[in-house]
Amino acid sequence: MSNVEPFLPRGMLHEGWSSEVDDYAIVCGWAMGGKIFVVGDAAGGLYAFDYLKGNTIWKNDNVHKGGLLAISINLDGDIISTGGQDGCVRFWRSEDGKEIKKIEIGKGWVEHLKHSPDGKYLSVALSKNAYVLNSEGQEIWRSENHPSTISAIAWATNNELATACYGQVAFYQINKNKINQKLEWQGSLISMVISPNGDIVACGSQDNSVHFWRRSTGHDAEMTGYPCKPSNISFDHTGTLLATGGSERVTVWSFEGNGPEGTIPGELGHHTQPVTSLSFSNKGMLVASGSRDGSVVVSFLEKNGNGNPVGAAFSGNSVSAIAWRPDDCAIAAVNSEGGINLWNFKVRTELSSKGFA
Repeated sequence: MSNVEPFLPRGMLHEGWSSEVDDYAIVCGWAMGGKIFVVGDAAGGLYAFDYLKGNTIWKNDNVHKGGLLAISINLDGDIISTGGQDGCVRFWRSEDGKEIKKIEIGKGWVEHLKHSPDGKYLSVALSKNAYVLNSEGQEIWRSENHPSTISAIAWATNNELATACYGQVAFYQINKNKINQKLEWQGSLISMVISPNGDIVACGSQDNSVHFWRRSTGHDAEMTGYPCKPSNISFDHTGTLLATGGSERVTVWSFEGNGPEGTIPGELGHHTQPVTSLSFSNKGMLVASGSRDGSVVVSFLEKNGNGNPVGAAFSGNSVSAIAWRPDDCAIAAVNSEGGINLWNFKVRTELSSKGFA
């Protein structure tokens, strides 16, 4: 249970609406240009909520036998892809929840899904293999067996897919069916993000560290000292700042100039328990962090990684995912008890440059 007393939204976060799903809400995202908020729960439920009022537009039960694990929404926002413990990927129409197609990938769990930046391809990770499907759901590419289970996937460009597993990050040129680059490091990589320009790749590690490489030079470095595993990491839209979890604080590394080597990171100490979710706004230097204590805090960051809180709210329980609306005028969070909260995000005149009172 949370050790934070419930409180009303503060600062730039304003009352919106609350709802709930039947089980642990594990994934979420925006569809139809921000008109619909989509949530998946651990029991296999898939839900769509109206952005303005919060009412349920449609609901599908048991979309994956054994449970739902991942969702990805295409660039146009009209198709939702889901993966689960049954080894399948299913495609749903955002508007009404009607199933479009079901693809059996293989035996095992589909734990990761990610659309390419242009929305033409969907990458899928199942056990030791990565797959790429086209917009028709047809398999157009498959990786070789990885040394271990794939722990993360990310697109570097529209045609270049990166995978992370124990000991390596590999970059595949999908349209030419070749490996562009392998970055090796002896450790278990549990999370991965790539900077918007595709040059910097950062991974959280099982040994409580964050490892990063500059692809253009091959140089790598490690940030250590985290008390917990940094499974939550996020780049801002410019690639200047890397926010990382791994404790009750958000640690922010700046890649400006020759950073982050030889620099002191910024730290945001707004939570009482470990950070469980991180999400940068689509534009600007705003990062939202959710915690096991149920709190959600939005902070405005400077280019050196330091920052101040500009909004906060209480979600009720441990925050499992956060998603900014495409226009950044609202933010939604889902939690471990199936709770859903949406807060409107706008400036209050009484805010000062040092944060909210």
